Amino acid sequence: MNTLNAVALGSIDLYQRWLSPLKGFRCAHAALFGGESCSAAVRRVVSEQGLVGGRAAIAARFGTCRQAYGHLAAARPTGGRVQGVCCCGPVPIPFRCG
Repeated sequence: MNTLNAVALGSIDLYQRWLSPLKGFRCAHAALFGGESCSAAVRRVVSEQGLVGGRAAIAARFGTCRQAYGHLAAARPTGGRVQGVCCCGPVPIPFRCG
């Protein structure tokens, strides 16, 4: 395993262990469809294909998560709090608003 993959997997492990439990919600993809979260899916892709080799699969997952968030936000009653993960860039960023 090269250094870039090791750093990526280590970062995902830290996120899953220390940050994810604090935010109190799952990614939009997992909330809408069930199954593994984006961090688990990206960890699997990096483990199987490497960070560089799996970049298309990772980008596709974040795109699907962004669409899932749109579906969840549209289904919320007007005036409700919106929370989720912004997958607009290479790193999902948890947020709450409203």
